[in-house]
Amino acid sequence: MAATFQFELVSPEKKLASAQVAMVVVPGTEGDFGVLPGHAPLMSTIRPGVIEIYANEGSAPSSRYQIEGGFAEVTPEGLTILAEQAVAL
Repeated sequence: MAATFQFELVSPEKKLASAQVAMVVVPGTEGDFGVLPGHAPLMSTIRPGVIEIYANEGSAPSSRYQIEGGFAEVTPEGLTILAEQAVAL
């Protein structure tokens, strides 16, 4: 089984996603970046764009969210995205 990490997507209204995932692609203000298991800790602001969530390694995105800015934090525990607004696509 491929390695996974904890991912959470939270908007001001509610928690939109919480799952063990293989990869997440985030639209950072300095450019898109992918988060994989064991990623180095970081914080980044997020520009408007699409977050792609991959439940399994080597698969198509299992879900996508349109996001209107926010913050991403990668820690040893996983990735948390605090979104200003987010809508499932």
